[in-house]
This record gives sequence, structure tokens and C-alpha cells, in this order.
Amino acid sequence: MTILDRIFLLLTGLIALYLIYFFFKKNGEKKCSCNYYFILSFLVLLVAGVILIYSGWGALANNFVAVVAGLIPFGLATGLIAKHYKKNEWWYAVLMLIGLILIAYTRYAGAVKLGKIVYPVFHAIAGLTIFFIPIFVVAKKKISSNYLFVTIGGALIGLGGIALAFLKAGKQFLFFSQDFVLMILAPLLFLTALSYMIGFVYSKE
Repeated sequence: MTILDRIFLLLTGLIALYLIYFFFKKNGEKKCSCNYYFILSFLVLLVAGVILIYSGWGALANNFVAVVAGLIPFGLATGLIAKHYKKNEWWYAVLMLIGLILIAYTRYAGAVKLGKIVYPVFHAIAGLTIFFIPIFVVAKKKISSNYLFVTIGGALIGLGGIALAFLKAGKQFLFFSQDFVLMILAPLLFLTALSYMIGFVYSKE
């Protein structure tokens, strides 16, 4: 990991810290369970960034880090459901919890074949939720177009997640070699966090 990587990760952590403050403040103004899901996601992003800064990319191979990192997309997706489709919050949260438990099982039990199914399926569900919900609500004019930056953030982190998943499986996704993925990962996380900040903070309902 280079100094530039660590700078990008530090900036990502600062954005995550600001978003945690933003959603705490927002929840004080208007109670919504969605705020707790968002806080959880960005808290995990903050902690993950700190771990990577001190431990380097080798931390990605740690089972605990890999499982807990799933809380970032799962929390964001559940938060969006809770915010815009409140009636579906309970079953969606249960679905994401099941996914997290199954991912943890495959990592710690060494169930590689099951992991190749569970990991992409649940991450795809969360990723598509993050990608499409902002598009739907902006199209219905329920919120300003800046909210589409949440979709952009979802697309960016989804691309990085897919590439990492292929590397974990010992395969290469398109031109995403291990060296290339590790070269772009830190700036990709920064751009993802920046997109989320613009989408959540600068959107008017």
C-alpha cells in the first residue's frame, strides 16, 4: 500500500465520519430507522478504512474483515428500503441478515462452493437495490436529482466488489488483475464515499 493509497483511505474515513454525524443529526430532526442503517454502514466503512491504513491490503484476506465489510452494502440497501419502501423494511432486513450469516458460515467453515453462490447472490441483491432505488424515487420526483449520486456510489463499489470477488475465486474479471484492483481500490473507495455524501447530503426532498 502506497502513501497515496493511505491518503485516499484517510479522506474516505473523514467523509464516513461526516456522514455518521449527518445521519445522527438528521435522526434528531426526524426519526427514521433508515438513519440507523446508514450510520451502521458508514461506521463500518470508517473502521475498515482505519484497519486498512494500519494493516495494508493483507487485511482483506481476514475472514472477520471480509464478513463485517458486508454490512456496508447490506446496511445501505436496507436503509434505502426503510426510507422509501417502509412496508418492506422488515423482510428485507431479515434477508440481508440471512445473507450475512451465510457469508460468515462459508468463510469460517471453508464452504468454498457454497460461498461462490452465496456471496455474489446477496451482494447482487444489495447492489441492485442501491443502484435502482435512487433512480426510481428521482423519476417520481420525490427527491432532487443529486440523489442519483447514491446510484453512482453503488455502481462504483459494486464494480470493485465484483473484481475482488473474482480475485478471491482465483479468476480475473475482465482486465481487473490483482495489481490493477489494488492500485485503484483506495481511490475507488474515496470516490464511492464522495458520491454517497453528495447524494445524501445535497438532495432535497
